Amino acid sequence: MKRAVTAVQIKPLLPRHWEAVRKIYESGIASGNATFQLLAPASWHLWNSGHLNHSRFVAVQNDVVVGWVALSPTSAKEHYKGVCELSIYIDPVFHGKGIGSRLMEAVIKSSEANGVWSLYSSTFPENTASIALQKKFGFREIGYRERIAQLNGLWRNTVLLERRSTVAGR
Repeated sequence: MKRAVTAVQIKPLLPRHWEAVRKIYESGIASGNATFQLLAPASWHLWNSGHLNHSRFVAVQNDVVVGWVALSPTSAKEHYKGVCELSIYIDPVFHGKGIGSRLMEAVIKSSEANGVWSLYSSTFPENTASIALQKKFGFREIGYRERIAQLNGLWRNTVLLERRSTVAGR
């Protein structure tokens, strides 16, 4: 008997979600257009230590994590505490279903409530869906890095995007 499809719920990302988050991250790595990373962190502890404790969410449908979003600090310097790097990953099976938009709404609201005035991303230009999602939520292109690093022996470019808060940091 098939289970009924329920609406996607946005929930805080907790340690119990780690295995699903890791699998979705690994799908992004495998795509070749999501990150320079070759492997997902080996443990929750490693992943958690690189991300802020606030503004991290999972999208859950029928008790299955189908996407996640989290922020990382861009600097240890106190005066940059309101500048954070965005990571957002959606299970490939659920691309194009509005899950990225739901996660983006949650992370923007939470980041602003926590004093973040600038969300930043470095995105491969081939990842047009991610760039479109970011622009939908007020990100603008602030730069282009040519041949910034190699991925699997090939030089890759990145587009730099930023979203300035109209609430925090004013």
